[in-house]
Amino acid sequence: MANFSTRKNVAVSDATLEITQIKSAIGGKQNQRDTLRSLGLKRIGHTVNRKADEVTVGMVNTVPHLVKVEEVNNG
Repeated sequence: MANFSTRKNVAVSDATLEITQIKSAIGGKQNQRDTLRSLGLKRIGHTVNRKADEVTVGMVNTVPHLVKVEEVNNG
């Protein structure tokens, strides 16, 4: 099984991030469940696109083991 989790190294930039939930929040801490919901993620495999601003990067770095982050080409 491949490990797709994101390390805590997502940085603020002008890029758009494609954030996908890859693991369940069941059994996790309440703040991690709240963070996933704030990102707009509702279930495993659900993907959202967000700007890489300070708020989004902070949330992604809170739950790196539950999400996969990819930078989207804006062109």
